[in-house]
Formats: sequence, C-alpha cells, structure tokens
Amino acid sequence: MTIKLYNTLTRQKETFQPIDRHHVKMYVCGPTVYNYIHIGNARPAIVFDTVRRYLEYRGYTVTYLLNFTDVDDKLINASKDQGEDVLDLADRFIEAYKQDVKKLGVKEATLHPRVSESMPDIIKFIEGLIDKGFAYESSGDVYFRTRRFENYGQLSHQSIDDLKSGARIEVGERKEDPLDFALWKEAKEDEIAWDSPWGKGRPGWHIECSAMVKKHLGETIDIHAGGQDLAFPHHENEIAQSEACTSQTFANYWMHNGYITVNDEKMSKSTGNFILANELLEAYSPALIRFYMLSVHYRSPINFSEELLAQAQNGLDRIQNAYLNLKHRKNQTENSDSPDDWTEQVARYKQSLIEAMDDDFNTANAISVLFDLSKEVNVYLDRQEVSQESLDKFIQLFDEAFSILGIELDEKDEPLLDVDVEQLIHDRNAARKNKDFNRADEIRDELKAQGIILEDTAQGTRWKRG
Repeated sequence: MTIKLYNTLTRQKETFQPIDRHHVKMYVCGPTVYNYIHIGNARPAIVFDTVRRYLEYRGYTVTYLLNFTDVDDKLINASKDQGEDVLDLADRFIEAYKQDVKKLGVKEATLHPRVSESMPDIIKFIEGLIDKGFAYESSGDVYFRTRRFENYGQLSHQSIDDLKSGARIEVGERKEDPLDFALWKEAKEDEIAWDSPWGKGRPGWHIECSAMVKKHLGETIDIHAGGQDLAFPHHENEIAQSEACTSQTFANYWMHNGYITVNDEKMSKSTGNFILANELLEAYSPALIRFYMLSVHYRSPINFSEELLAQAQNGLDRIQNAYLNLKHRKNQTENSDSPDDWTEQVARYKQSLIEAMDDDFNTANAISVLFDLSKEVNVYLDRQEVSQESLDKFIQLFDEAFSILGIELDEKDEPLLDVDVEQLIHDRNAARKNKDFNRADEIRDELKAQGIILEDTAQGTRWKRG
C-alpha cells in the first residue's frame, strides 16, 4: 500500500516518495504572533499534525518544523498600540499559541524557528541572491528580480503577464519592476531593526521561510504545507527565491488546506464574524473541535456553526459510546477466551481505515469507517457470548484510529454507557413504583443532560440518544 497526496504544484494526486525512504522532512508555515490565534489558524495546525501522525503511524520518522513570524508590520503596530516590546509581545502570543494547539491535540513540533533568531541566516541568503543577480539593493531596501526566475507562477498556475496587470509599486518602494518583491526593508524610525550590509532594517515576509528551511532541513524538503491563502504570493515567492539561490527543487510536495467560514460567511473582525481558538475551547471540548475539523477533507472549505457542531457531537458520541461499551464488556469475566471469526471483520475495517488515509489523508472517509465500525461493534455486543480476542482487536483499532486523528477522550465528557443508562432507567422505575417522584425526575433530568430521551410506553420505558 502506498500513500497518495494531492500536490498543489502539479494539481494532481501523486504517490508519496520521500527523499529518504524512512525519513520525512516537513515544513508548515506558522502564525504571525501578534494576537491569539483564530480557528482559521487552528485548522492547518490540526490538519498537518494529522498528516504527521499518519506518516509516523506508517513507519516514517518525521522532522516537523513550524515557524513563528515574530517580526512583521502587524507585530510592530500591535506593540505600539499596547506599549509593549515587539519580542516580548511575540513571546506572550507564542506561548498562547502553544497552549491552544496543545489543548487541540497537536503534537509539539520538532523545532519552532523564529525570524528574530534567524537573522544571520536570512542576511546570508539575501547576499547569495544578490551575488547571483536575482536580487538588488535600492536605497536600503533589497528586492527580488521576479522576471529573472523563469518558472515564476508555477505554484499558483499564473502567467507572468497575468501577474503584471495587477502589479503596483506602492508609495516608498524603489523597485526596478512592479513584480519584484521585498527581501529586506530599510528601518523606519522607532522600529525594531538589525544591522545588515544594506543598513539597518528587517526582512521581508517571504524570505524568512526559505532561510529557515535551508538552515534546518536542507536545500530540498519533502512536504511544504500551509493554508490555501498562502499559496500566492507567499509560497510562490518562497519557491522563486529558494530555487534561485540553490538551483535545487525547494519542495517536492505542496499541501494546502481549505478556507473556513463562520455561519456561511467569511471570517471578519469588522463584522464580528470571528472566532478565536481559545473562545471555542471554552465552549466546546477539544475532542469535538478536532473531530469536526477532520470530518471534512482538508482541501475542502469548512463552515462553523452551533448547529453543525451539535451534529458533530452526536456523531462523536456514537463512536465514543461504542468504544466505551467495548471496554466495559472486556472487563466482564464471562467473555470467552475462544477466538471467533469477528477478528477478520476488524482486519477489514483496519484495511478500510488505511485506504482512506492513504488517499490524500482523507480523514472524512476515515471517520466514516469509524461510524461503520461502531455499528458493527453494537451488533457484536448484542451477542450473549463474545471473544476476548475480538474485543481486544476492536479496542486496538479504535485506539489506533484515535491516535492517528489525534482525538483524546476526556473522561468528563464521556457519554453514559448503555449499561449505565439501563441501570438508571431501572432505578427510575423503582423510584416511581415507590412514589419517589422527585428521584424519578432527577434521573430523567440527568439522562436528558446526557442527550438520552425517554419514552414511557405500555410495554415499558424505551430510550434513545437525541
């Protein structure tokens, strides 16, 4: 079995073949740390963490870099507004980012390079581009000669002529050509700056990633990833400056996750249609947020609404319930030690899970496999006699799936087991028989809070999950 992934560069699925058979070098564009992250920042963190997890599940060692942009116009403006040093502000929001994504089940990156700590590497990189004629200094600024790089536009699939029509030279810029982009910016008054061969200044946005990749991962990496909004111009410019510098392919595979909307509208601070990750975490469990993010294929757009999250909660409860019922049954002593033919069923579901993830990390299909597996579990547990081996196989497959998807069950949020529901219904019936109606109402309310709907019929009390 082989992994296939969609390469934005070629616009097709390709068989994944890392440079090193056993080792994957992966770089993900991280946030500009001037504020708390919103759910749009959280999606790539979750998506590409899942990609990493699955690659590790398939036996690869993954070196995973996610950078922090801690020098930028947004940071400088925020530091002035808040009266705080730029790097102190960055430190604060880097820590906030790490706390938020940790709650969301994101594994710590192998390395988090920062722009402020990469200045010698950035300056050296720019000097190399100047020496090769791909860059030029202009009154303290340094620009990249975009036309000089003949494959410019290959990632976004735009021609140089199309790009030219929309290009402009902004006030204060001293470019040879409107298409050229900044590698180094001359320092303005009262701005953070570093010494360079071109005077005091700071790097442009795009150059940081190229310099960090070259320093920590080498001239060519396996996977470069980020949000769809970064494909142009950020990633396009990374390719141009990196390949101009090294004469080598920068990244063999490019992955981009789709956009997020809130209540079917684009996120916008001005309209209030904007959700911070830490606000979402106060309202919903991390497992639910991650489950919902992964219920849609990473390249597709995803919409956030309370209604959709409630639907996702019901789905997650069904999967969790099947898993917890398995564990409860396993702890019962009457389970048979004799194997049965259900282990073959489990093997088929595992194969389906792997096939889903092998197909461009299709977590939506992987979750569909878990729904089908949960139904199978419910059928199996209806049997009077079950095999300890089959129970173990079922549980192991759930554990593997949860590990791949990064979903960690929170015991406080675990739904009631079916056997617990039945016991509470028994207690409620006993309370009603004894005319203890307060206790009967308490049990009904407790079950309702767990999403359990009771129906009292002539044949007895029936229940279902709402």
